[in-house]
Parts: sequence; C-alpha cells; structure tokens
Amino acid sequence: MASYLCKIHSTGEKFYSITNVIKDELHSILNTQSIKSGILHIFNPHTSCGLLISESFDPSAVQDLENFIKHLAPRNLPFICHTSEGVDDSPSHMKNLLLSPTLTLIIEDGTILLGQWQGIFLCEFRDDKQQRSLHLKYQPDIL
Repeated sequence: MASYLCKIHSTGEKFYSITNVIKDELHSILNTQSIKSGILHIFNPHTSCGLLISESFDPSAVQDLENFIKHLAPRNLPFICHTSEGVDDSPSHMKNLLLSPTLTLIIEDGTILLGQWQGIFLCEFRDDKQQRSLHLKYQPDIL
C-alpha cells in the first residue's frame, strides 16, 4: 500500500475546508485500486495545525469553533515563553494539542462516509502563509 502526499496552502489562522481536496485525492487514489471500499487514513505531521471533522454547512458554526479554540489558547497567557517563531508560536502548539493529528474515514463504493452536514477541515493556527503536507493512505477492504 503506497502513501500519498496532499499539499494544502494556508494564508493565515483559520479553518480551511479541505473536503473537496480530500475527495479529489481519494478519486486519484481509487483510480489505481480494484477495491473501492475501505479506510482512508489522513496524517498531519505538523505541530501548529490540526485536522477536524465538523459542521460545514453553516459558516457561522466554523467561526464559532475558531473563536472557541482562540479562547482556550490565547496569545497573552502569562506563562508563555516559547515565542522563537512569533507570538503565535506556543499558542499554535496548544491549539494543535486539542485536535487530532489523524483522521480515519470509511470509504464505501468510492465515497467518503460523512454526515449530511459534516466536512473535513485543516485547522491552521499560524499567522503566516504555510504549505502543509498531509499523508494519505488507503487501506482497501479484504474480500
């Protein structure tokens, strides 16, 4: 089983919907596979962004989540000392701690099983532009 690299470009701190990017990547992966059902693993090797499945229908729901995470890990905590890459450095790692570095998605007949309102997000916690790499691995069902 090969792993695949998916590049995501971010332009600052926010939650980026990557559902369609992942669907496109999955489509490319499945073109090389005979079995179209299985598991798609997504791994984020970065310590200042995270992965999330959440509501994607109403943008205000995403905005609430972004504000909630900022509330939990603000930049002005008096104990912060890790600022070598800027004021967003340590808080970005704290926010990453709250999310998962991996997602596991069920694939049925070439389709990602998500709830009606769910989407897949890359949650960027750095201010500056970033190029993020996600590792995807498709594990087909055993027949």
